[in-house]
Amino acid sequence: MTDRSATRDEQLRRQLGVVEDEIAAACAAAGRSREDLTLVAITKTYPASDVASLAALGITDVGENRHPEARDKREELETILPEGVTMPRLHFVGGLQTNKAGQVARYADVVQSVDRVKLARSLSRGAESAEREIELLVQVDFGGDDAGRAGAEPADVPGLADAIADLPGLRLRGVMTVAPLGADPAPSFEHLARIADRLRQDHPAADIVSAGMSGDFAAAIAHGATHLRIGRSILGERRSLQ
Repeated sequence: MTDRSATRDEQLRRQLGVVEDEIAAACAAAGRSREDLTLVAITKTYPASDVASLAALGITDVGENRHPEARDKREELETILPEGVTMPRLHFVGGLQTNKAGQVARYADVVQSVDRVKLARSLSRGAESAEREIELLVQVDFGGDDAGRAGAEPADVPGLADAIADLPGLRLRGVMTVAPLGADPAPSFEHLARIADRLRQDHPAADIVSAGMSGDFAAAIAHGATHLRIGRSILGERRSLQ
């Protein structure tokens, strides 16, 4: 058991190092500083032990997309996180049903996938009930063939952002997108950057641009992303949920 754990720790260290080298190269190509970017390690479907190992390697932010898996993992982390290692911030990055939002608001630090006012209101009630404040990003949908993907239409972003900013227990922090599958991600990331620029005119604290995953984060860096959501390249091929 110990040997297997040590082997997994080394695997995570090696793969994280490769990703960091690739991020550094993309930043150099874009004329940006690595310090301008936050790496959110997407740990959905992976055990809490992997999250603890990544936290020990310096990962400060992790992403989950299912409730109650995310809640249960956070609770387990409280018992296994090595002494002296800071609990990573938890970003909820998946599509979220309104009836689960209040529960997610009790443990998530950031919800990146807000695409409608009704969902924001449910998160606000949950945050108030738990006497805490959470950060929200507006997820923007740029279309494509991904039927059923969450996200607000670009034209709806300003109104949704204003509604979030007015709700108690919430802090509007920016925007997020997932580039359409099978398409060049650059146009979507460029469009997101323009939306983010306009949003900051009315909401200066909304300075997060979450874009880029394992297959397209270099393009996201080139177009101004501040947060990268990377899972497979760090943790390996994701296990089936079936």
